[in-house]
Amino acid sequence: MSRDPCFVHLHVHSAYSLLEGALTIGKLAKLAEADRQPALALTDVNNMFGALEFSEKLAGAGIQPIVGCALSVDFADHDHGQRLGAHANNQVFPRLALLAAREEGYRNLLRLVSRAFLETPSGEPVHVKLPWLDGLSDGLIALTGGPGGPLDQAILAGQMPLVGARLSLLRRLFDGRLYIELQRHNAPSERATEGVLIDQAYAGGIPLVATNQPFFASADDYEAHDALLCIAEGRLLAEAERRHLTAEHRFKTRAEMAKLFADLPEALASTVEIAQRCSFRPRTAKPILPRFSAEAGAAAEEDAALRVRAEEGLARRLAAHGVAPGLTEEDYRERLAFELGVIARMKYSGYFLIVSDFISWAKEQGIPVGPGRGSGAGSLVAYSLTITDLDPIRFGLLFERFLNPERVSMPDFDIDFCQNRRDEVIRYVQQRYGRDQVAQIITFGTLQARGVLRDVGRVLEMPYGQVDKLCKLVPHNPAKPVTLAEAINGEPRLQAARDSEPVVARAFAIAQKLEGLYRHASTHAAGIVIGDRPLSELVPLYRDPKSDMPVTQFNMKWVEQAGLVKFDFLGLKTLTVLEVAVKLVAQRGITVDLAHIPLDDEKSYSMLAHGETVGVFQVESAGMRRALVDMRPDRFEDIIALVALYRPGPMANIPTYCARKQGTERPDYIHPKLEPILRETFGVIIYQEQVMQIAQVLAGYSLGEADLLRRAMGKKIRAEMDKQRERFVSGAVERGIDKAQADFIFDLLARFADYGFNKSHAAAYALVAYQTAYMKANYPVEFLAASMTLDMGNTDKLADFRAEAQRLGIKIAPPSVNASGVDFDVKGETIHYALAALKGIGRQAVEAIVTARGDRPFADLADFARRIDPRAVNKRVLESLAAAGAFDPLERDRARVFAATEQMLAEAQRQYEATSSGAMEFSFGGPGNAGALRLPAAETWLPADRLQREYDAIGFFLSGHPLDDYAHLLKRLRLQSWAEFARAVKAGATAGRLAATVVSRTERRTKTGNKMGIIGLSDPSGHYEAVIFNEGLQQYRDLLEPGGAVILFLTAEAQGEEVRARIQTCEPLDEAAAKLQSGLRVVLSDDGPLAALAHRLQPARSARAGANGRSVALRPADNVGGTNGGDKADRADGEVTLVLRLPDNEIEVKLPGRYRISPQIAGAIKAVPGVVLVEAV
Repeated sequence: MSRDPCFVHLHVHSAYSLLEGALTIGKLAKLAEADRQPALALTDVNNMFGALEFSEKLAGAGIQPIVGCALSVDFADHDHGQRLGAHANNQVFPRLALLAAREEGYRNLLRLVSRAFLETPSGEPVHVKLPWLDGLSDGLIALTGGPGGPLDQAILAGQMPLVGARLSLLRRLFDGRLYIELQRHNAPSERATEGVLIDQAYAGGIPLVATNQPFFASADDYEAHDALLCIAEGRLLAEAERRHLTAEHRFKTRAEMAKLFADLPEALASTVEIAQRCSFRPRTAKPILPRFSAEAGAAAEEDAALRVRAEEGLARRLAAHGVAPGLTEEDYRERLAFELGVIARMKYSGYFLIVSDFISWAKEQGIPVGPGRGSGAGSLVAYSLTITDLDPIRFGLLFERFLNPERVSMPDFDIDFCQNRRDEVIRYVQQRYGRDQVAQIITFGTLQARGVLRDVGRVLEMPYGQVDKLCKLVPHNPAKPVTLAEAINGEPRLQAARDSEPVVARAFAIAQKLEGLYRHASTHAAGIVIGDRPLSELVPLYRDPKSDMPVTQFNMKWVEQAGLVKFDFLGLKTLTVLEVAVKLVAQRGITVDLAHIPLDDEKSYSMLAHGETVGVFQVESAGMRRALVDMRPDRFEDIIALVALYRPGPMANIPTYCARKQGTERPDYIHPKLEPILRETFGVIIYQEQVMQIAQVLAGYSLGEADLLRRAMGKKIRAEMDKQRERFVSGAVERGIDKAQADFIFDLLARFADYGFNKSHAAAYALVAYQTAYMKANYPVEFLAASMTLDMGNTDKLADFRAEAQRLGIKIAPPSVNASGVDFDVKGETIHYALAALKGIGRQAVEAIVTARGDRPFADLADFARRIDPRAVNKRVLESLAAAGAFDPLERDRARVFAATEQMLAEAQRQYEATSSGAMEFSFGGPGNAGALRLPAAETWLPADRLQREYDAIGFFLSGHPLDDYAHLLKRLRLQSWAEFARAVKAGATAGRLAATVVSRTERRTKTGNKMGIIGLSDPSGHYEAVIFNEGLQQYRDLLEPGGAVILFLTAEAQGEEVRARIQTCEPLDEAAAKLQSGLRVVLSDDGPLAALAHRLQPARSARAGANGRSVALRPADNVGGTNGGDKADRADGEVTLVLRLPDNEIEVKLPGRYRISPQIAGAIKAVPGVVLVEAV
């Protein structure tokens, strides 16, 4: 059997047949290798996603790969609305299995598959039209596709004339390369068609071929694969009327197939014959660099063009910025000539010109572009062409770290663009170099632990609650995904559910078999490839349904191995922040050119040295702030070093760097020859470039060789390391260095090279960090407004920026329909809150309101209602605006505005209809007679309720804080703020007493099954979370309701930069406050507020009966129970004195009896119009 192949699988589906195949390419290789199969074909459905990967992995296993595709074909000879053959494979269009016999066939298959995606109308199944095969069938072998093919479907439909017609067409297209395919899975449809197919083959002299079309590995995988089909089609396993395969659709051995088709030996022999006819496989290719010009002789022209542009660009750079200290213009020109020579030898001129072209275009359009990223910032040519904005000679950046003749893989430029306009640059590249030569890169989403468990639970009809509970026990960590097996092994409750419930065990078993398979295809966020010819001649293309731009069918790894060079078009939010900030500053008549700001700005370094870096790129974290305070940077090189050092591993060198910089520790340069290389970093090896320079100076390496040394050290390959050690030590000894010291230095370099950072990348990002620091230090109002605009969807960040604005004494005006814009704006020294940042309000609705306002503020609510577009603004928008206080300039009582939203919308609709019908002159008696809206009566929100609604609309407390009314009492109670407590914990404290407002409560189960609470808390110094475990949660649950004001006893510990707090005890803040005050003195401007005061003042004995609404003012009374409740309430009683201010004198009246007293009640009284002052006595 081993000498006679006897059978070759020619119709096989991998996991790239999305949600249909369950065999990874690695698994296919193992199965074929285990059966000693000499060849294997891959025919995924309508795609070639895995073609190159399959070719390389199968060839690596010693198996001949045959690349193909199961391609849907529209024969245009039948009404597909009748779903011919739909019962077989649920496909509208029949499939042919096409195999690439020669390179010409592979190229034709690339074109066909690409056209199938790019030219199929949206909404239709992917397919090719039969006429497309004319001229594109050469070099291809066609199998008729089995049960899903054009012959089988016509036979099953009883349309024999159609069988003959299709067969004739296929014979003409694939003359001598057509095989009639037979499959045997014991399915009724196969038995019904086999006899007819054999007769047609014998009658027409067309060879038969046997296939098995495997979708999964073994019969044990059948149920899991059946579940996969259900996931794909949204069906249930228990459904009978759906697509079914059989357990025979497994990957069978040659012996099994020989036995199965023993009666048709010619069908088996055909499989071997076809394998022998297929003599081509795709291979990895050297980089195919795109051309800047498509004309003949372009390579030489590109070299010349690059030289001219680089020399002219360098002259402009030197005229603007001068040369680095100690160097001359001649030094720059020599470096430029050296780089140009290497670029030309490596045929990289076109690449540089292309990158320079689209970056120049972007800058001409005013699109912010980053100063560089990655090792490309080490190129003087790139600097001269404005690809990068850092002088590589001034900052010691090495070209060889980017490009040198010894490099195994070709580098690429990663370019940062303003995130809002990145797509414009991509469209320009597509137009400039041809739509057929530019594409994005595909990515594949997989069935991961939680997702696949949910899918399997659904198809097994498990209760949603049960599935949800199981899924929540599976850890979710996108950075390091946990497999389902790991989750089960680490979670006793998952194990218990599996062991006690057969359906759970079944779900786990199925889900683990499907986990990791591909779910869908999508597009890489940044990767772009540009070819020197139409890309469909090099790789198959795909179309993302969400985009009209072609996408390569090979993913990032394999598209590069196919020879295409990648460009990364990255969207960097910080560039957009800087752009918005510069535009806001320009409103003051000040022009800021970030490319020419001084790198020695004292205000910027002072701010950095104090760790005041909220919003500053790269150095915003608490750890970075602490490092900045220790370092006290005063030069740009310090920022570069910090960006490089602040990572696991090298972070340990930050204290050494700081100590040496401050002069408390002497630098150690290891060897006198290394001082010039390490002086900048005080003897600390930080950068990969330093490792390369040390090898050059001590051991005589060229910088290209040194880059290979750096790579070898990073990979820790023993044989390569031994070879490099010998080379390094011998070179060092030749230059007068002791062998023992050379060995020591090599070991030291090996350790540092493992985590040494790319200085070019660090320098480029340090420049962006410095630019943001400069803008914040010099234009803090505009910088914070821009930062808030770009983070308006993140309320936590907005709260941080608001706190930073308070620290800097910058006023943030609350949202207003008359003063606020769509984004955060600046007027004078005030930031105006963005309407689009409010929750429940879409940008489109805000734009409609701002457009309606124009240059004429709204006069009142009626004017607002009559000018807005009711098609863009709904009730939820108006309610959010009311809750946030955006209507305060028009009506101070937010409750009345909130109640009037339906009336406002009705008014807006009437005005819109009147305007649309041309009957505006009759509307509301004419514009001149338009009256004010009659607002419905509504009880005024108490301050606590008002702030809570504001919190819900904005995401944090903006106009005040519920604890503001308690400020004088909190001092007397000696309670810490959260900010004070956090600082104390970081200094070693472990417990403290704090006052807080509860803003949220989430309850979860711990691993032991007990409940725990995660309580969101807030005070005027910040927002934080604390946990409370089961016993405390049971005891204090009623107090820890959102809106409650409480005193907490917290224990805490510092974990890194975070303070983890735990609630030990809890009590109502009002009860504690009541002990410290015995009454209220209320000053009135007139007698108007008396009715409202009567409503808010509750006699002590009836306090509980008056509690209503959302206010938490009377909650302590509500929580009192039993016979002691009266005693507790009495302790909160007090006298109330009213003072009426008259023009000539004051009248003071002490009200009879005692009243319920608390800071929140005092706050509620203070909010009544006409109340001048409320004092606690």
